[in-house]
Amino acid sequence: MRPFRSTRSTRPEPLAISLDGISYPLELRRSKQARSIIVSPDTVKGVVRLTLPTYASEQQALRFARSKSDWLNARFAEALPPVPIIDGGQIAFLGEPQRIRWSPEFSRTPELAEGEIRLGGPQELVESRILRWLKAQARTIFAEDLQFYCDRAGSDLPRLAVGDARRRWGSCSGHQSIRLSWRLVMAPSHVRRSVVAHEVAHLTHMDHSHRFYALLDQIYESDRRTADRWLKDHGRGLHMVGAERQSQAAG
Repeated sequence: MRPFRSTRSTRPEPLAISLDGISYPLELRRSKQARSIIVSPDTVKGVVRLTLPTYASEQQALRFARSKSDWLNARFAEALPPVPIIDGGQIAFLGEPQRIRWSPEFSRTPELAEGEIRLGGPQELVESRILRWLKAQARTIFAEDLQFYCDRAGSDLPRLAVGDARRRWGSCSGHQSIRLSWRLVMAPSHVRRSVVAHEVAHLTHMDHSHRFYALLDQIYESDRRTADRWLKDHGRGLHMVGAERQSQAAG
C-alpha cells in the first residue's frame, strides 16, 4: 500500500496585517544598507511595504508593522479613493476635467469633444481603451516637450520611455534615456513641462547643484516652484485614476 500523501499545500500563508477589519498584504524587501526596519503604506495598491536589514526575520517585520497599526490606519484612512474609468466618470486631460461618455454610436477610438472623452465599442473595455489612449497621447506630447527643451538646453535628444512609477514623475539615465510617468498627461501643461525640463537639465548636470537649477530656470518658461507645489498637492490624485485597491476584508 502506498503511503498517504496530503494534498494540502505546505507553502506558508502570505504575511498580512489587519487594520480596522481590512487585511493588507505585507511586501518585504531586504537591504544591506538598512539599519532598521522601515514601514511604508502603499495607499494606491493597498499594501504595506517593509524594508528589512538582512538579519531581520519575517516575524520581526510583522511585529514591527503591528506596532505601527495606529499610524498605518491613519495613513490608509486619509488616502484618496480610487477614480474609476467608467461611463459617466470624470478624469482630467491636460489639466482640464473630461467626462467619460460611452455609446455604441461613437468611434471605438476615444475622441475629445465638448468636455468629454467619447468612445464606442464593447462597454466592458472602456477602461482599458481609455488607458491605452492616455498613454499614447502622453508619448506624443512628451516627445514634443522633450524636443523643445533639448533644443533650448543644447542637448542631444535621448530615448524616451513612458512608465507608471509612483515614487518619481520622471528620471534620467545619463545621456541615454529619460523616463516619464504617463499620468503627467492628466496634469496641467505647465506642471508636465516642468518635469520634462527638470529631466532634460539632468542630461547636463546629474545632480541638484546650483548649476543644475540655473540651467533649469534658463530653459523652463514658467515658475517651477508653482509646478512643484501642484504635484505635491494633487499628485496623489493622479495615481488614483484607474487604481484598484487590492485589500480585502479579513476572514
